[in-house]
Amino acid sequence: MGCGASVQGGKDSANGGKKSTTGFASSSLIVDNQGKITQYYDIDKKKIGEGSYGSVCKARNKATKAMRAIKTINKAALKSPEAFRKEIQIMKILDHPNICKLYESFQDHRNIYLVLELCTGGELFDRIIEYGHLTEKQAALLMQNMFRAIYYMHQSHYTHRDLKPENFIFTTKEAIEKSTLKLIDFGLAREFTPDQVLQTKAGTPYYVAPQVLAGKYDHMADMWSLGVIMYVMLCGYPPFYGDSDQEVLDEVRQGKVKFQPADWKNVSDDAKALIKNLLQMNPKDRYTAEQALNDVWIKEKAPKAKDVNLQDGFVDKLRGFLSQNKLKKAALQVIASSLDDKQIQALKETFMSLDENGDGLLTAAELKAGLEKGGVMDIAADLQEIMRSIDADGSGVIDYTEFLAATLDRKHYMEEDACWQAFRVFDRDGNGTISQKELAEVLASDDVQGKFHKDLAELLKQVDTNGDGEIDFQEFMEMMRS
Repeated sequence: MGCGASVQGGKDSANGGKKSTTGFASSSLIVDNQGKITQYYDIDKKKIGEGSYGSVCKARNKATKAMRAIKTINKAALKSPEAFRKEIQIMKILDHPNICKLYESFQDHRNIYLVLELCTGGELFDRIIEYGHLTEKQAALLMQNMFRAIYYMHQSHYTHRDLKPENFIFTTKEAIEKSTLKLIDFGLAREFTPDQVLQTKAGTPYYVAPQVLAGKYDHMADMWSLGVIMYVMLCGYPPFYGDSDQEVLDEVRQGKVKFQPADWKNVSDDAKALIKNLLQMNPKDRYTAEQALNDVWIKEKAPKAKDVNLQDGFVDKLRGFLSQNKLKKAALQVIASSLDDKQIQALKETFMSLDENGDGLLTAAELKAGLEKGGVMDIAADLQEIMRSIDADGSGVIDYTEFLAATLDRKHYMEEDACWQAFRVFDRDGNGTISQKELAEVLASDDVQGKFHKDLAELLKQVDTNGDGEIDFQEFMEMMRS
């Protein structure tokens, strides 16, 4: 079997993606810290991952006790600091249950440190081998997770360009049905515009699309890669095989998919049909992520039903969010994004149930339909107002963290340690208070006019109870408790 070296070269540029027109971007809530990471985290010396970039270790947040993964990157080892900066910017923007979270970053004179969601369940195929077997039903669930992540990325105008089993990891070592699959490694990801042709040769031989090898492709190359992953998952070997990278790439260029009867006799025709639709040579004939999510094999084999199971007080929380000021809403987003999957399991399941088309974003229609399924029939009157209130970045839809922020249990944001983490995001200079200038840096919208600054002055006045022109932590806590 050929080795899995990445195929790279050339240069792309693109514009696009989900842009906010009002409100604040969630990426502004992820702090780039200067100084010692050890001031905030106890880092385990034992490495849980290592590569040419540096290493990964477990760490505990000193304030919240939350476990994280710290990726340490040696600045001197970076071949392209600008490309790395773009990777981090993409990670800040992406916000989806099936994409690994970036919480914050630090840097000193030698290293850059990325504080990431800790995923201890191992890589996709390693877990399957460890598990011993995989049913079609389990495979459909795993593919659904992958399609959801890529549908969200494509809808946001980003393409991953290096999809392979090693870049999907499980959050825990629990059973496949209970552990969430997360997409990682955005080193080759790029922003794209509709109909844009990309030229950089990027990817890994077994999983790379033929058009990438020809140096003329688009975001649909990701769908080809998912088709190859699905093929391997169901039979144990790739559709395009060779004893060297060159032999593998020659097979990819031919693009002829075969299903050996002995290896596929126990696999349903529905599964094989989906693979064929993903491995279409012509990208225009290839399934999109949306089509894959609506395919019968995904919809009928996935074990989790779409029935919405609403928690007690869910709608009251939505309505209560309306009255919160902009600073508190932003603080709730910071706290929501820092919680691990176990703490928000019920809310995550509710979000995915409401998200009817699986794109990782909630529209007003999806929210209304889901609430009505859950027996809430009086939502129409203030639905648009609720949507506007939750939609912090003004994009017209609700993303995952915006949803969590609006529906969090009070216990999660009443703890001083959690609030201190949020306070740090706004206290940019680390002097222990939040100024109007710092508020503007985090909460600024694209429409920064006189009204915006007037609103900020009013917000500062509301929270600054001692009238010294800044918000200290005690005043911040009083706001969170109100």
